[in-house]
Amino acid sequence: MSYEHAESIDIDATPDTVYGVVSDVTRTGEWSPICTACWWDSGDEPGPDGPRVDAWFTGRNEKPSRTWETRSVVVAAEPGREFAWLVGGKYARWGFTLEPAGHGTRLTETWQFRDDGIAFFHEKYGDEAQAQITDRVDAAHSGIPATLARIKSIIEAEQA
Repeated sequence: MSYEHAESIDIDATPDTVYGVVSDVTRTGEWSPICTACWWDSGDEPGPDGPRVDAWFTGRNEKPSRTWETRSVVVAAEPGREFAWLVGGKYARWGFTLEPAGHGTRLTETWQFRDDGIAFFHEKYGDEAQAQITDRVDAAHSGIPATLARIKSIIEAEQA
Protein backbone atom coordinates (compact mmCIF):
# COMPACT_ATOMS: atom_id res chain seq x y z
CA MET A 1 0.00 0.00 0.00
CA SER A 2 1.36 3.40 -0.96
CA TYR A 3 1.19 6.14 1.65
CA GLU A 4 1.59 8.90 -0.95
CA HIS A 5 -0.70 10.24 -3.63
CA ALA A 6 -0.70 13.18 -6.04
CA GLU A 7 -2.91 14.36 -8.87
CA SER A 8 -2.96 17.47 -11.06
CA ILE A 9 -5.45 19.65 -12.88
CA ASP A 10 -5.04 22.61 -15.24
CA ILE A 11 -6.78 25.83 -14.21
CA ASP A 12 -7.42 28.85 -16.40
CA ALA A 13 -5.85 31.39 -14.02
CA THR A 14 -2.37 32.61 -13.11
CA PRO A 15 -0.26 30.80 -10.51
CA ASP A 16 -0.55 33.83 -8.20
CA THR A 17 -4.35 33.76 -8.45
CA VAL A 18 -4.51 30.02 -7.78
CA TYR A 19 -2.08 30.36 -4.87
CA GLY A 20 -4.20 33.12 -3.35
CA VAL A 21 -7.15 30.73 -3.24
CA VAL A 22 -5.48 27.48 -2.12
CA SER A 23 -3.37 29.19 0.56
CA ASP A 24 -6.47 30.71 2.17
CA VAL A 25 -7.20 27.85 4.57
CA THR A 26 -10.40 29.58 5.67
CA ARG A 27 -11.87 28.60 2.28
CA THR A 28 -11.03 24.88 2.57
CA GLY A 29 -14.63 23.97 3.38
CA GLU A 30 -15.61 25.20 -0.10
CA TRP A 31 -13.72 22.37 -1.81
CA SER A 32 -12.77 19.60 0.59
CA PRO A 33 -15.00 16.52 0.81
CA ILE A 34 -14.02 15.98 4.49
CA CYS A 35 -12.58 19.21 5.93
CA THR A 36 -15.60 21.44 6.42
CA ALA A 37 -13.89 24.46 8.00
CA CYS A 38 -10.44 25.84 8.86
CA TRP A 39 -9.31 28.84 10.83
CA TRP A 40 -5.96 30.34 11.73
CA ASP A 41 -4.85 29.86 15.32
CA SER A 42 -4.65 33.06 17.37
CA GLY A 43 -1.62 35.12 16.35
CA ASP A 44 -1.00 33.09 13.19
CA GLU A 45 -3.36 34.95 10.87
CA PRO A 46 -1.77 35.78 7.49
CA GLY A 47 -0.13 39.12 6.92
CA PRO A 48 -0.29 41.22 3.76
CA ASP A 49 1.92 38.70 1.93
CA GLY A 50 -0.30 35.76 2.86
CA PRO A 51 0.36 32.85 5.19
CA ARG A 52 3.81 32.20 6.57
CA VAL A 53 5.84 29.10 7.35
CA ASP A 54 5.40 27.98 10.98
CA ALA A 55 1.87 29.43 11.23
CA TRP A 56 -0.70 27.03 12.75
CA PHE A 57 -4.32 26.51 11.82
CA THR A 58 -7.13 24.23 12.96
CA GLY A 59 -9.40 22.23 10.70
CA ARG A 60 -12.75 20.59 11.38
CA ASN A 61 -13.31 17.30 9.58
CA GLU A 62 -16.62 15.52 9.20
CA LYS A 63 -17.62 12.07 8.06
CA PRO A 64 -21.01 10.42 8.65
CA SER A 65 -19.54 8.43 11.54
CA ARG A 66 -17.66 11.21 13.36
CA THR A 67 -16.42 14.80 13.58
CA TRP A 68 -12.91 15.75 14.68
CA GLU A 69 -10.45 18.63 14.63
CA THR A 70 -6.75 18.69 13.80
CA ARG A 71 -4.08 21.35 14.08
CA SER A 72 -1.61 21.81 11.25
CA VAL A 73 1.54 23.85 10.71
CA VAL A 74 2.45 25.54 7.43
CA VAL A 75 5.72 24.14 6.06
CA ALA A 76 5.79 25.82 2.63
CA ALA A 77 4.37 29.20 1.66
CA GLU A 78 5.86 30.34 -1.65
CA PRO A 79 3.39 32.55 -3.53
CA GLY A 80 2.67 31.22 -6.99
CA ARG A 81 4.69 28.03 -6.33
CA GLU A 82 3.78 25.96 -3.26
CA PHE A 83 1.60 25.85 -0.15
CA ALA A 84 1.89 22.88 2.22
CA TRP A 85 1.24 21.87 5.81
CA LEU A 86 1.84 19.03 8.27
CA VAL A 87 -1.15 17.69 10.16
CA GLY A 88 -0.26 17.51 13.84
CA GLY A 89 3.11 18.99 12.96
CA LYS A 90 4.40 15.59 11.77
CA TYR A 91 1.73 13.00 10.88
CA ALA A 92 0.66 13.71 7.30
CA ARG A 93 1.86 16.23 4.72
CA TRP A 94 -0.68 17.83 2.44
CA GLY A 95 0.18 20.44 -0.14
CA PHE A 96 -0.34 22.18 -3.42
CA THR A 97 2.34 22.89 -6.00
CA LEU A 98 1.73 25.27 -8.86
CA GLU A 99 3.44 25.69 -12.20
CA PRO A 100 2.63 27.66 -15.32
CA ALA A 101 0.78 25.60 -17.94
CA GLY A 102 -0.03 27.36 -21.18
CA HIS A 103 -2.01 30.45 -20.23
CA GLY A 104 -2.95 29.02 -16.85
CA THR A 105 -1.67 26.92 -13.99
CA ARG A 106 -1.13 23.24 -13.36
CA LEU A 107 -2.21 22.67 -9.76
CA THR A 108 -0.98 19.48 -8.11
CA GLU A 109 -2.29 18.32 -4.77
CA THR A 110 -0.04 15.97 -2.81
CA TRP A 111 -0.55 13.79 0.24
CA GLN A 112 1.94 11.75 2.23
CA PHE A 113 1.10 9.71 5.33
CA ARG A 114 4.40 9.93 7.20
CA ASP A 115 6.06 7.37 9.46
CA ASP A 116 5.10 9.39 12.56
CA GLY A 117 1.46 9.26 11.47
CA ILE A 118 1.53 5.52 10.91
CA ALA A 119 3.12 4.99 14.34
CA PHE A 120 0.54 7.31 15.94
CA PHE A 121 -2.31 5.32 14.36
CA HIS A 122 -0.86 2.06 15.68
CA GLU A 123 -0.66 3.57 19.18
CA LYS A 124 -4.13 5.12 19.03
CA TYR A 125 -6.09 2.37 17.25
CA GLY A 126 -4.17 -0.83 18.12
CA ASP A 127 -5.66 -3.77 16.22
CA GLU A 128 -7.83 -1.37 14.20
CA ALA A 129 -4.85 0.70 13.02
CA GLN A 130 -4.53 -0.86 9.56
CA ALA A 131 -8.24 -0.37 8.86
CA GLN A 132 -7.95 3.28 9.93
CA ILE A 133 -4.84 3.75 7.78
CA THR A 134 -6.57 2.17 4.78
CA ASP A 135 -9.49 4.54 5.34
CA ARG A 136 -7.11 7.54 5.17
CA VAL A 137 -5.41 6.21 2.03
CA ASP A 138 -8.80 5.69 0.35
CA ALA A 139 -9.92 9.18 1.42
CA ALA A 140 -6.83 10.73 -0.16
CA HIS A 141 -7.30 8.81 -3.41
CA SER A 142 -10.95 9.81 -3.75
CA GLY A 143 -10.69 13.24 -2.15
CA ILE A 144 -7.82 14.72 -4.13
CA PRO A 145 -9.49 14.58 -7.56
CA ALA A 146 -12.76 15.87 -6.07
CA THR A 147 -10.90 18.71 -4.35
CA LEU A 148 -8.99 19.68 -7.48
CA ALA A 149 -12.14 19.70 -9.62
CA ARG A 150 -13.93 21.91 -7.10
CA ILE A 151 -10.98 24.34 -6.81
CA LYS A 152 -10.86 24.61 -10.62
CA SER A 153 -14.60 25.31 -10.75
CA ILE A 154 -14.40 27.96 -8.01
CA ILE A 155 -11.41 29.79 -9.46
CA GLU A 156 -12.63 29.74 -13.05
CA ALA A 157 -16.07 31.00 -11.95
CA GLU A 158 -14.41 33.82 -10.01
CA GLN A 159 -12.35 34.71 -13.11
CA ALA A 160 -15.41 34.89 -15.39
